[in-house]
Amino acid sequence: MEKGGEELMAWLLFGILIVLFFINVPIAVALGLASMIVLMIQDNVPLMVIVQKMFTSTDSFTLMAVPFFILAGKLMEVGGISKRLVDFAMTIVGRMHGGLAMVSVVTCMFFAAISGSGAATTAAVGAIMIPAMVQKGYDKSFSTAIQAAGGTIGVMIPPSVPMILFGVIAGASISDLFIAGIIPGIFVGLSLILVAYFISRKRGYGKEEKSSVKEIFTSFNRAILAILMPVIILGGIYGGVFTPTEASVVAVVYGLIVGLFIYKEIKWKDLPEVFIQSAVTSAVIMFIISCASIFGFILTREQIPLSITNALLAISDNPIIVLIIINLILLIVGTFLETSAAIIIMAPILLPVTTAVGIDPVHFGIIMVVNLAIGFITPPVGINLFVASNIANLRLEKIVRAIIPFLIILIIDIIIISFVPELSLFFLDK
Repeated sequence: MEKGGEELMAWLLFGILIVLFFINVPIAVALGLASMIVLMIQDNVPLMVIVQKMFTSTDSFTLMAVPFFILAGKLMEVGGISKRLVDFAMTIVGRMHGGLAMVSVVTCMFFAAISGSGAATTAAVGAIMIPAMVQKGYDKSFSTAIQAAGGTIGVMIPPSVPMILFGVIAGASISDLFIAGIIPGIFVGLSLILVAYFISRKRGYGKEEKSSVKEIFTSFNRAILAILMPVIILGGIYGGVFTPTEASVVAVVYGLIVGLFIYKEIKWKDLPEVFIQSAVTSAVIMFIISCASIFGFILTREQIPLSITNALLAISDNPIIVLIIINLILLIVGTFLETSAAIIIMAPILLPVTTAVGIDPVHFGIIMVVNLAIGFITPPVGINLFVASNIANLRLEKIVRAIIPFLIILIIDIIIISFVPELSLFFLDK
């Protein structure tokens, strides 16, 4: 197709998509419908392509890790893991100013290494920590905000569903993405703890009693099986024992054994509901992937990523300037788009740009995941805000003001992660 025709199709594709988003059409349906309309206009493309692309995009061994990690996270969520992680975190940082707020973040970091989901991390930890903080005199909006912010770490510390999606789309090593996410995830967690500490100290939120060595050992002993799970999963991946997909199955088996037979928090009658909820969540993600694959097919066919690459490089080929522009784009996109859809749409568009200026694909993957995670706490999509507000029974507008300090530190974090690639690539042989 001639250049003028390509530009027309690009404007038409994105124009229809924006209109569908504006009238609240579900993301997956909007992606598929916009793509179908554009393909119908192009007489030389049979509509059977839609079915073929939807099928082949999900016919992937690597993508099998997504439903299994979701199921593993759900098993750990209902299997008594979060309570044990909270107790252990309390013995570590509970004695400091704002101890419960710090416990909330530390527990999110532990749970992130199990669930791979921001919403699941917020729900599992928030159900325990938000009522506990309010009972101890913490402001309800602050308690809810710190939990929503802590939940963003759920997709930063591996295993991470968005990292798996980026690896599939970008052709990057998922194992490398997992290991690259460890330091940035911990870094973000520590920065949130720092903000929580200063706010708590300023407002006079008290500290808990100092834990004895015996209490620390006891809580660690109760939480050891939860802490061992990411060690086994990630250690197996990096040690070459199993692939990320096989690791997801191991995680499910581990979660079942621990929840059913050791902690005994999961009953046999609970399993159908756990499986159904996991299946529904997985189906939504896979449907988004399948519909977004058609969208991606049109992007590639019309050479839209190439056009965007040339346009951005015409502004500057300086990696610093390019990273600033890309970060701004991702922050805006993350505000309006669900993370999975944003990765599937934006990765093929932005990856050629970052590659052209010499940015490592794995590093860019971490930048994208952390950036889009900020969208978890920014309206109107902000899923962590909705989950936390539902737990706290608090109106969303009351949380938005309290979330601002955490939003600011997360933006500072993404700037540091973007311009200090060693944070992501330290453990990799680059």
